[in-house]
Amino acid sequence: MNEYLKHDGWSIIEEGFKPANHRASESIFSLGNGRMGQRGNFEEDYSGDSLLGNYIGGIYYPDKTKVGWWKNGYPEYYAKVLNAPNWIGIRFQIDGHTLDLAQCGVKDFVRTLNMKQGHLERTFRAVLPGNKIVWVRTIRFLSIVDDQTGNIRYEITPENFSGDFEVTLDLDADIMNEDANYNEKFWDEVEKTASADNRATLTAKTKKLDFRVTLGMDFTLYNNDEKLEPKIEAIERNKYIGKKSTVHVAQGDQLTVYKYAAILSSLNHPKDKLTEAAEEQLDASVKKGFERMLHEQAEAWEKKWEDSDIVIEGDLAAQQGIRFNIFQLNQTYTGEDERLNIGPKGFTGEKYGGSTYWDTEAYCLPFYLRTSDPSVPRNLLLYRYKHLQKAIENAQNLGFTNGAALYPMVTMNGEESHNEWEITFEEIHRNGAIAYAIFNYIRYTGDEQYLFDYGLEVLISISRFWRQRVNFSEPKQKYVMLGVTGPNEYENNVHNNWYTNLIASWTMEYTMYAIDKVSREAPEKYQRLVDKLGFNDITETNQWREIIENLYFPYDANRGVYLQQEGYLDKEQMTIHDLQPGERPLNQTWSWDRILRSCFIKQADVLQGLYFLEDNYNLETIRRNFDFYEPRTVHESSLSPCVHAILASKLGYTEKAYNLYLRTARLDLDDYNNEVAEGCHVTSMAGTYMTIVEGFGGMRIQNGQLHFNPFIPEQWNLYSFIIKFRGRQIKLEVDKQGARIYNQAGKPITLFLFGQQFELGEQDQISANHPA
Repeated sequence: MNEYLKHDGWSIIEEGFKPANHRASESIFSLGNGRMGQRGNFEEDYSGDSLLGNYIGGIYYPDKTKVGWWKNGYPEYYAKVLNAPNWIGIRFQIDGHTLDLAQCGVKDFVRTLNMKQGHLERTFRAVLPGNKIVWVRTIRFLSIVDDQTGNIRYEITPENFSGDFEVTLDLDADIMNEDANYNEKFWDEVEKTASADNRATLTAKTKKLDFRVTLGMDFTLYNNDEKLEPKIEAIERNKYIGKKSTVHVAQGDQLTVYKYAAILSSLNHPKDKLTEAAEEQLDASVKKGFERMLHEQAEAWEKKWEDSDIVIEGDLAAQQGIRFNIFQLNQTYTGEDERLNIGPKGFTGEKYGGSTYWDTEAYCLPFYLRTSDPSVPRNLLLYRYKHLQKAIENAQNLGFTNGAALYPMVTMNGEESHNEWEITFEEIHRNGAIAYAIFNYIRYTGDEQYLFDYGLEVLISISRFWRQRVNFSEPKQKYVMLGVTGPNEYENNVHNNWYTNLIASWTMEYTMYAIDKVSREAPEKYQRLVDKLGFNDITETNQWREIIENLYFPYDANRGVYLQQEGYLDKEQMTIHDLQPGERPLNQTWSWDRILRSCFIKQADVLQGLYFLEDNYNLETIRRNFDFYEPRTVHESSLSPCVHAILASKLGYTEKAYNLYLRTARLDLDDYNNEVAEGCHVTSMAGTYMTIVEGFGGMRIQNGQLHFNPFIPEQWNLYSFIIKFRGRQIKLEVDKQGARIYNQAGKPITLFLFGQQFELGEQDQISANHPA
């Protein structure tokens, strides 16, 4: 752990500059607006250790895979989110000395992520040669109102001298990804323009796929309140354009730089119109002005918080943690563009290639279901529906037939782009998460039309895959599934992973339910789908039913637990208490061979299945399995603690639930896994939200109705959250005495609190004490 950030309810605050923390801070202080993101890099020069990162949604590079490409079925490339051209540069030479926080003295450094209003602020004093001191204050934001813009106000004051300040504002496409092979650069210049002294544009294209990005900048300089019009010199070189001017600043005067940036891509504009569109955006930004745009940003974020905030009283660390998680989720994905999805690091780093994983369906969807208009989570499902043909092609590449679909483990455009065989070919449980997301969305929203129009087609295609993926074992007289990797990636190439078999069986069962429903309620649509897919409903459903009734599930009768996979008990059985503190995390201290031979579990596996399908299991079954697997789980996946916390809450293990919550809520802020420098764990942040709403709040949907069975952690005095549910806005507030539910907007609703049914009218409220 590395606890260097100040606790605050609405802000992330770093006091004092320590270069050793800088990469971690660059991740934590990232900004985004759903369309793009920017790591917390400095505007001025910084020659120290840094990971430059500006990312634009949907822009990627198909880097030729170097693993297994000669083997049938391997993907041809590994998709990488690109470090896009850099727009933030504001560089200073002060009396001939570069303002560089790695080279000069730094005092009174404070970096603040204002989550309430959606901007990043820094203040510091820099000590230059000759003991010349400048005071600096910067504010930066990526607008969620004008979502193709970034804006900076940079204030600098010489405190004990007067001098010449040479300021250069630039746009730079001469950059690279840190994970580039052989220091390869992925961008070529297309054109650059300098239509006015204070304006410039730069267009670059990717060396593959010909994505285009155009950056534009406009700027103004002020000395105190006086607008300056200095002589401006253009600086041009390949993939770079800058504008340089020199102004004399008297001691105590404030030089203010306003930089307006337009960041546009060919995903949203014709390639030959990008420069024109950037100019138009710059005109609009300059006309509005920085202060108005900053005010609009604050208003827009206020609305986001009205819909998604969680309030915690009595535990500042917990309050800061959940708001940081919610903030990152809201600035990563807005649902306005169904072509975009959510990478595990969001817009905060390069790791995992910025691609889409099963994290979206299993973890992120519930957050957007509860905090957004239904169109937002619906677009997450449509993203997968529109990739269905690619999923069928992915399965064909592995030898599957008849329209069977295997969704990719990692993707940008529906094609598989992951090149580790034990994951690419074996971690097929991701198919089940996509099927479960359809069920989860419809269960929550009541939008059965989605099933009729899109969902059933996906379900049939996935169920066709499961039928072909199992085989009948003569010795067992059961269907088995061989050579898989479950969610727990510390087990590879196992047979009969319990979770994978479970989600396969459930998917086929749910598909048959969906077939019955659609065929009865929308027979014409059903017949069109049958014709389109060449679907033989009697033959194929009989095959599915046969598999469901005879699928093998490893089980230990002595302990009364489901075995993670066949042979799990052959491993030496240890618990995390048998490990020395210096051995964790295992993935940074043990060899991979040792990890694979151990009983230790990276993340929830059996418990993932019990969480998804908890209504199928009684409380004692869940308890036995939790008590067996939790002590063997090292939680070295960020996706793990939330599932355990939700189940612990259900079981009444309140202290365990709280400790797991705090771990996931502050995973990045306190750097539990010593890896936040690579980027924040954005998809697991949705799991943190689920821990409070589903864990502590006990929220469930049963028979289309809301149920709450909340408790309050001992460390808290009160907590509350708001959820959207079928056109209503419901608030739950819990304190030491009991719980209150408010119907803040929408028509009357019947719901359950502590098992008791209530009728809640519009603008009405109910309350109940905690059960004795």
